Amino acid sequence: MNDKVKEDLGEKIVSVIKTIFDPEIPVDIYELGLIYDVFVNEDMDVKVLMTLTSPNCPVAETLPMEVEEKIRSIEEVRNAEVEITFDPTWTQDMMSEEAKLELGFL
Repeated sequence: MNDKVKEDLGEKIVSVIKTIFDPEIPVDIYELGLIYDVFVNEDMDVKVLMTLTSPNCPVAETLPMEVEEKIRSIEEVRNAEVEITFDPTWTQDMMSEEAKLELGFL
């Protein structure tokens, strides 16, 4: 797989992730800074390293599954896996400028 294919797939993955919103905050999980990393291997398997706003987040069970399902819906993706981490712990500083503006923090 060449870099262009990987880059295009990365953009598709980010676009799909941006359609998923935190139920408590009207901002998508990408702009919130909940996605720490996205890995794509040669077999088109995708692994996402993400966090939640808190360990007690009401969508702790469903949000990772939604991320996996949406990424799997991308034609080129063979499989998707989401790993949740709380290291580093999410803080409002991880939000994009856009998210901070949307929420009135700027």
